[in-house]
Amino acid sequence: MKTSPLTSMLAALLLAATLSGCAGLPALDGRTSSHYIAATSATRLGTALAPLNAAHPGMSGLYSLANGRDAFAARAMLADAAERTLDIQYYIWRNDTTGILLFKAVRVAAARGVRVRLLLDDNNTRGLDPVLSALDADPNIEVRLFNPFVTRAHRALGYLSDFARLNRRMHNKSFTADNAATIIGGRNIGDEYFGVAGSLLFVDLDVMAVGPVVDAVSRDFDRYWNSRSAYPVALLVPAPAPGSADMLAAQAGQGSAGADYAAAVRDSPFVAQLVNRSLPFEWAATTLVSDDPDKVLGKEAPETKVTYQLQKLLGDPARTVDLVSPYFVPGKTWAANFAAMAARGMDVHILTNSLEATDVAVVHAGYAKWRKPLLEAGVTLYELHRGVGGERAPEGAKGGKLGSSASSLHAKTFSVDRKRVFIGSFNFDPRSADLNTEMGFVIESPDMAARMAKSLRERAPARAYRVRLAPDGALYWTERVGDTEIRHDTEPGTGFWKRAAVGMLSLLPIDWLL
Repeated sequence: MKTSPLTSMLAALLLAATLSGCAGLPALDGRTSSHYIAATSATRLGTALAPLNAAHPGMSGLYSLANGRDAFAARAMLADAAERTLDIQYYIWRNDTTGILLFKAVRVAAARGVRVRLLLDDNNTRGLDPVLSALDADPNIEVRLFNPFVTRAHRALGYLSDFARLNRRMHNKSFTADNAATIIGGRNIGDEYFGVAGSLLFVDLDVMAVGPVVDAVSRDFDRYWNSRSAYPVALLVPAPAPGSADMLAAQAGQGSAGADYAAAVRDSPFVAQLVNRSLPFEWAATTLVSDDPDKVLGKEAPETKVTYQLQKLLGDPARTVDLVSPYFVPGKTWAANFAAMAARGMDVHILTNSLEATDVAVVHAGYAKWRKPLLEAGVTLYELHRGVGGERAPEGAKGGKLGSSASSLHAKTFSVDRKRVFIGSFNFDPRSADLNTEMGFVIESPDMAARMAKSLRERAPARAYRVRLAPDGALYWTERVGDTEIRHDTEPGTGFWKRAAVGMLSLLPIDWLL
């Protein structure tokens, strides 16, 4: 019988997948454990922060990093200030302008004797193997890949043979220097997160923290670093070629974009405040919440999930909930919970991406089906448009292939009863709840919670569409432009085929993947 080309291709893919599955992950028998260094009070960071920590016993100092350049500068300056250790954990690290600059900062720190531990989720390291191998060759830098792919070149084959494992990812993000200061939040490492992306800009949020919560972040990093899903890069990637270190140094010095960005960062008021030790930290009781790293293996205890920890710490909201989430997929349970809150007279405001602004259009399909029941219950819904700061993006501005436009919401934060705030990596979607590992801070700060609520209510109308329900049950969107309110009866900024595709996807039972 004659075999069709398609059949032959599928057979080849299945064979390759079978072979890659048989190869399996390498044994971790020879891997060494390491732990954070707690005694760093004599370092420059430790010495500078000691009087502040002593003046606020039991509390952590927090500084919000909403500006992309400030967020980059904070990481670069922590790397520059470190004397003993840098513990760095990310879901994405791009090999672009800001990624290369931070790779350089890490190498410079290692050259002066700082121990660097770099833990990256392996889902987004395609093309980085030579860079990571060259970094790992430095005696003061160790690189590990979390939940890695065995097949490096054709990763889709890994999904065919081991989907259940590889579909679960480490979404955590932290950057910790000398166990004295840390940065956590929504940002990965890449130009779009730090405002260097041209047509695409992520509206994001991190927080820099000092004080006792830093020790909790360091201990949590150790959990992941020494977990059974963290593999030394040398076990997976060939040894670096001769001259790789020179290649990294040359790459870090190339192009004017990096120099221009570094100069802009140096001129920021944030940098001056940090250097002069006048940064206005806000002091509050702060608790780290983090998933068990075994969650990616499906072997975590229910009480270790971030969702369980948040429920325990936040309790049942009584008056207000203000939520900002780029990938808001409430599902049946959360939709019912938010609707019940609104039905009890609570003030529930939610800001997420519009279809024109989202960078993952398929996730919008998981959210769109829940808009009507939420609105019927009295929840206020805003969807960020692709303009920033109240100004619309120019026509034709584009971003990624899956729906990105000029601006896209990426911050993950919410406040409850204007008393407590969460800032971290957790999205209100099934993937964050059940598949990926996540982390963040619960901050007991009425001032911070009130500012967030005020910002959402006052700034969202200028930056976002408000989704409304017409008397006949149809959805429509209102947009404020100056003193004028514009009504849109279809999802604004989108074409028929895009809306049709999202509508079709919303009918599929794929919420658990989103």
